[in-house]
Amino acid sequence: MKTGLVIAFIFGLGLVYVAMDNKKQKSMTFRQKILKTFYPLIMKGTKKQIIGNKDNVLPVENFYAMSVTLNDGSILDMGTLKGKKILIVNVASDCGFTGQYEALEKIYSENKDRLVVIGFPANDFKNQEKQSDVEIGSFCKKNYGVTFPIAKKGVVIKTKGQQSVYKWLTDKNLNGWNTQAPTWNFCKYIIDEKGVLIRFTNSGVTPEAAFQ
Repeated sequence: MKTGLVIAFIFGLGLVYVAMDNKKQKSMTFRQKILKTFYPLIMKGTKKQIIGNKDNVLPVENFYAMSVTLNDGSILDMGTLKGKKILIVNVASDCGFTGQYEALEKIYSENKDRLVVIGFPANDFKNQEKQSDVEIGSFCKKNYGVTFPIAKKGVVIKTKGQQSVYKWLTDKNLNGWNTQAPTWNFCKYIIDEKGVLIRFTNSGVTPEAAFQ
């Protein structure tokens, strides 16, 4: 009986803490609020993986020849991004790493002169992005103030329908060296100012660390 009361008390405190931590978040589900609150703990418990282009291998196919359809229907020509680093990340609204939206927006807003962040929503991992493009855009803006480009929802893993940008990122016959596909939501790829893929990091690496 006492054990049950203790568990109930702890659970109640947890609910209060989640509510207080997200009192300004009006458009999040309860699951999303829990994940946002415990995001720091999730990050601490996640192994970090970084794969770099140690030999400075140049791409086989030109990255700047591609374009991306954004979630508002407009087209982003990658050729317009020459001279800036590009951080590409597959994103999802119901993931333990969704809190990384905040850090992604921070480094984007502070480094617009030399960095572009592009989010690619995908429902490839445990159905953690079920929302429509309109809903995704609203979620990002309302809860994390996202202003960086968000692509139209699509496929990022190596399977039928994989988006062209991710085909390039994960095929060494295109990018020159890397075959690593996203292992979960919020994996990151860094492309340098000349269109060379220089780094892959998994979800456990913060956006700040991936950008450095």
